[in-house]
Amino acid sequence: MPHLHQPVMVHKVVEELFTSADGIYADGTVGTGGHSEAICGRMSSHALLIGLDRDEEAIRISRERLSCPGRKVHLFKSSYARIDEILEGLGIEKATGVLLDLGMSTYQLEGSGRGFSFSRDEPLDMRMDLDAEVTARELVNTLPLKELERVLRSYGEERRARAICKAIERERRRTPIDSSLQLAKLVESVVPRSGGRHPATRTFQALRIAVNKELDHLSTFLEKIPSLLVQGGRLVVLSYHSLEDRAVKEAMKDWECGCTCPREFPECRCGKVPLFRRVHKKGIKPTPEEKESNPRARSAILRTAERI
Repeated sequence: MPHLHQPVMVHKVVEELFTSADGIYADGTVGTGGHSEAICGRMSSHALLIGLDRDEEAIRISRERLSCPGRKVHLFKSSYARIDEILEGLGIEKATGVLLDLGMSTYQLEGSGRGFSFSRDEPLDMRMDLDAEVTARELVNTLPLKELERVLRSYGEERRARAICKAIERERRRTPIDSSLQLAKLVESVVPRSGGRHPATRTFQALRIAVNKELDHLSTFLEKIPSLLVQGGRLVVLSYHSLEDRAVKEAMKDWECGCTCPREFPECRCGKVPLFRRVHKKGIKPTPEEKESNPRARSAILRTAERI
């Protein structure tokens, strides 16, 4: 088994998620099974854990890790955006709790060989689902300059997107950009180092989000999840950059709001009712000790909402 990912805020995640030892829980981003293993440890023999991931290798690793005697675990190669279909296929109407950890696993960064990391020389792939058609290599080498700049600005919030794209354009006219290290060095040639962050961090984030349509999947999930949780059931989300966290935060705030009709209306016409309550008004961050021991936890924000 490859080096396993150290799950972020694992004890807090389980504490926030669990409302019943006999419940039905879904880990929508099971990865290599770190959080799910902790969830299994709290489940009774009557409970059920459903794990989803787009990465087939992650599912294989989790299947080995989560072979918990006396525990019911079902794993599926699927996006969490299709959680409604998975539950329906199992004959389940609603879950007790759903977890999303939107970060990258240690396996994906260090062991998948797909070019997610700029610290090693790997093919520029970045697909979480190897059945998907578009790779990062295709985007970098074929997207028109303005579209590539839009990707870097929209998904990476990269202020130097134009300079990076011009450098990419010059390079790809000369030779294809095939590897993660080749791209990282190209970005580094036009973006100065600042603090501890590598200059290519935002570029790699943007390409990964574009290749995997991450924000589309998250948006679809957030539309579906209110109808898929029991009353008192909880949604727990760990996000790692402002684009994801903003979407989750705004959805949870909106779910908490009732009628939006103008005050002068004698009665409600919009029909909007509160769907959730936020368990914490502000996101929870890892402790300084965890950030020190697990660097990948540094940017994590945990948000929890409870169905009402």
